[in-house]
Amino acid sequence: MFNRKRGLRRVAAIVSISSLATGCGILSSDSSKSEEPIVVGTTSAPSTLDPAASWDGSWELFRNIYQTLLSYPSGATAPQPDAAEQCSFTDSTNQVYRCELREGLTFSNGDRLDARAVKYSIDRIKDINVNGGPAGLLGSLERVQAPSGREVVFHLNKPDATFPFVLATPAMSIVDPGDYPADALREGNGVVGSGPYTLQAYEDGERAELVRNDRYEGFAERHNKAVTVRYFKDSAGMVKALRDGDIQVTYRGLAADDVIALQGQEGKEENLQLVEGSGTEISYLVFNPEDPWAGRKEVRQAVAQVIDRTMIAHRIYQDTVDPLFSMVPKGLTGHTTGFFDDYGDPSVPKARRILEDAGITDPVPLTLWYTTDRYGSETALEFKELKRQLDASGLFEVTLESRPWKTYVAGYQKGEYPVFGRGWSPDFPDAENFIAPFVGRQNALGTPYLSPKITGELLPRSRRESDRADVEREFEQAQQIMVDDARLLPLWQGKQYVAASTDISGAEQALDPSTIMMMWQLERKTSW
Repeated sequence: MFNRKRGLRRVAAIVSISSLATGCGILSSDSSKSEEPIVVGTTSAPSTLDPAASWDGSWELFRNIYQTLLSYPSGATAPQPDAAEQCSFTDSTNQVYRCELREGLTFSNGDRLDARAVKYSIDRIKDINVNGGPAGLLGSLERVQAPSGREVVFHLNKPDATFPFVLATPAMSIVDPGDYPADALREGNGVVGSGPYTLQAYEDGERAELVRNDRYEGFAERHNKAVTVRYFKDSAGMVKALRDGDIQVTYRGLAADDVIALQGQEGKEENLQLVEGSGTEISYLVFNPEDPWAGRKEVRQAVAQVIDRTMIAHRIYQDTVDPLFSMVPKGLTGHTTGFFDDYGDPSVPKARRILEDAGITDPVPLTLWYTTDRYGSETALEFKELKRQLDASGLFEVTLESRPWKTYVAGYQKGEYPVFGRGWSPDFPDAENFIAPFVGRQNALGTPYLSPKITGELLPRSRRESDRADVEREFEQAQQIMVDDARLLPLWQGKQYVAASTDISGAEQALDPSTIMMMWQLERKTSW
């Protein structure tokens, strides 16, 4: 359906074979070591274990312990059947979507996984309707039917060619009706899923221990028997654990300093490898329309006119990220450079004129919020740089505030923050997914953004087209509206780095189109 290629390229295979072995050049094939869990480090801890509550990085765990009707085998850029045997639209208008399940599916506890369980799981997301949760992905879904034990039919209230991509997101994970209440979130640290792994043990914010699910039926070919995910507060602790051999892989949250070091001689000497993936992760600011200052368009436009993205990318991230001038990142059909086209280079005089024309002559007080433990170690430095730039203009007086992720999410969902930082990794590789989640009364930010032109005209028109190359104009128009409103201010586009010890293979194939790690691709090498 989509033409976009998202192959990963190896930019630094930092391997010194002579330092790994002597004589015959064969690594140890000690079976006891090969049976040990591969330990993976990340700075992205789950906020919840219940799919009905999550529209965030919790998906990284969900992909490995739950199952969806469709998913992404290694190298795929369009969804393929997983719990389903086959799926397709059955009409010419992209409004009726039918899936037939694999035969004999069960959950990890032995309960039957049938069409009723799929319907229950999807209905449950809409019924619980968590603020800022995944119900926002199901705006086009009218109802779900389960005509037989293996048949699920989705009736849409409007054409939506992207619906298969929605079903492939970990938000649509299938849960056991006997273990997940229909009208409330599941409590506790247990999980009943049907994915490649079961969750054997979980310590909130510390670790998740995954073991192979012997009942799994799907496309994933598992190259290991167990994976332990360790959650770190920052890159420094994570990389130290990698160098000490306490973990074997890192997959999110590497600081720029650590990336640079691993790309150089230091990585070679430590027998570490670094894999760079083409990234579509973005960082941006959100302005609360209910705040007396952030709610004023002229204030937002003046901020957009002052901020120097290139300086942030170079000074804070050492060019391991790229400046971003639209919410749709480079590499996707429909990408523009709207903020640069309209604002040009950073300019304090232009920003001053914007404010003065609105009758604002005194420095504008703004509080910028960020999370301390979600997007990597540079986040605090990035917000200090934002404060420095805005304060230096003489047009703003900025206060910085921060919270850990779980309380941070609760705060922005309640509308507590005037301006706050967010990151976004795509649910699926299409420009729609960098526009639709952020607009409308119910969105992924918990901050209503009403834009009738986008939600009532441009997105519905784009969803009628199965060939996404034919909707470039709609996405360009939507982005221009977002530039004019300046409700969301894109900052940078990231690259995805995976660091691993040289006795681990599979990192190149382990990232799906949303840069979620498929843990089953990781494998210990036993010989060269």
